[in-house]
Amino acid sequence: MLTVEEYAKIRLAHRDGMSIRALARQFHHSRRKIREVLKSPEPREYTRTKRPLAPKLGRFVPIIDEILQADEEAPKKQRHTAMQIFRRIAKEGYTGGYDQVRRYVASRRRMVRETFLPLDHPPGQRAECDFGHIHVDFPDGRRPVAVLLVTWAYSYRTFAIALPTERVEAILHGMRAAFEFFGCVPQEVWWDNPTTVATAILTGRQRKIHPRYLALASHYNFEPLFCMPARGNEKPHVENRVKNLQRRWATPVPRMKDLAELNDYLRRCCVADLERVATGQSETIGRRFDQERPLTVLLSERSFDACIREARKVDKYQTVAFDNNRYSVPRHFAFRTATVKGCVDKVEIVVEGVVVARHVRSYDARQHVLDPLHYLTLLDRKPAYLDHTALFKNWTLPAVFGELREQMEARHGPFAGARQFARVLQLLGQHPVKRVARAIESCRAAGCLTADLIAQSTERLRLRESHASGSPSPTPFEAGSLPPVHVPRPDLKCFDNFLQTGGLNHVESQRPLALAESQPQATAAAHDVGRVREAQPGSGHGQRRLSAVPAPPDRVGTGHASVQRTEGEDQTGSLPRGKGF
Repeated sequence: MLTVEEYAKIRLAHRDGMSIRALARQFHHSRRKIREVLKSPEPREYTRTKRPLAPKLGRFVPIIDEILQADEEAPKKQRHTAMQIFRRIAKEGYTGGYDQVRRYVASRRRMVRETFLPLDHPPGQRAECDFGHIHVDFPDGRRPVAVLLVTWAYSYRTFAIALPTERVEAILHGMRAAFEFFGCVPQEVWWDNPTTVATAILTGRQRKIHPRYLALASHYNFEPLFCMPARGNEKPHVENRVKNLQRRWATPVPRMKDLAELNDYLRRCCVADLERVATGQSETIGRRFDQERPLTVLLSERSFDACIREARKVDKYQTVAFDNNRYSVPRHFAFRTATVKGCVDKVEIVVEGVVVARHVRSYDARQHVLDPLHYLTLLDRKPAYLDHTALFKNWTLPAVFGELREQMEARHGPFAGARQFARVLQLLGQHPVKRVARAIESCRAAGCLTADLIAQSTERLRLRESHASGSPSPTPFEAGSLPPVHVPRPDLKCFDNFLQTGGLNHVESQRPLALAESQPQATAAAHDVGRVREAQPGSGHGQRRLSAVPAPPDRVGTGHASVQRTEGEDQTGSLPRGKGF
């Protein structure tokens, strides 16, 4: 085939007067080729002449057209390939080759292939969501990870977060993190009909949406929308971002310690992506996002509770079922109805609006996630649980607890020592492990190995720590293990009045009971040290003045309640310590 340069030389030579015969002789081409060059300034592109339809395929063309037309109504993965069509017509008498069938099927499918127009969305209106999957090398090996991507249709800004699952609570958690990362919310959020969000596909674009996703949409004031089935092209921006995630951010295969480190890496990639200019745009992604930010929905000041809720009954083992696992609650809430809140990383159990237990979520099946603090109250009646349950046998505590049990059993005996040790463990329901361990060590050093003395030492440590911090701290109520009890300080003046009233009633035992109860309570005051109290006169009409019974010199009671207090004792409220008490 002649080149453009050769065409130019031949045409210039003919311009200068060279004949066609001379040109053919000089450039070594036929005269027909020279005339063709002189008619066109440049070589023509090669075009294949239309090949006539293979004669052996001719009568089978209607059969092939009928098969292809029926495939339009069949499921996508149950349609005929060219080889299957070749096999079918071969059984009906076709004797030609497969290549003829393949070319004809390809030409027909090109005619019906779908075409599209590029979508255009105004700023601040639309964001698209989808999951992408990448492989990551963790310390325990390589495994696939699901990554949620949220992309704005106008600016192309993207947020990516790796999640342990693709369940509802994971989607809620990821979208809440995305909105907080953007600092605003789009007017519309589009999904491609995941069953965790769109639980049922109805007519047209109508969907039955998961209640918790509806709660998320209501909280952040966006409209939940969905693509038509098998029409991922309706959200092309996030589809392209999935490819970018796999090719740019996850190539080569990232090496991470855990999901938290992976999410830090993905967040840095999202921030660095703001300086990139997307294909078909003239401005950076960050600048285009600044243009649509004023047109978005304001972010709610209150964060959304990204969890699912289920009502469950607490069984006799103090556990509730959730996601094929069981989680423990304190003894006080057994046999009651609780609300289980399942989040991505934790499980909370709520009773009457109060969180009574909180556990790290397990994604295994048929697991019992138990907290030993929830079962401490059972040790009162069943101390044998210490040795016959995996919960307490596998409980990891400082070595000082094991040494304490050995010493208690050696001093008090196996049964009584186990009970004493169980009472020490019950202190962990109100105090941290380090504080109880310090109390044990101090009591062991003093040779005081009883549960009561260890409890007193623990309380002294608590008071000392609260005074050192400058403000009294309440006793910790960890995981709802024990209900808090508040005991008011005793009023010793009431006890003094009780003793005095009892003595007066004894003196006047002959008076009617009703009359004695109707008289106002007598009050007394001692202003001198060692002076005996005197009862004040009553206010009733005709009531005589009652004098206090004097105490004998030897301070021994004579059957009457005798109270003798000094001025200093009145101020402190302490009780007298005479032999009569």
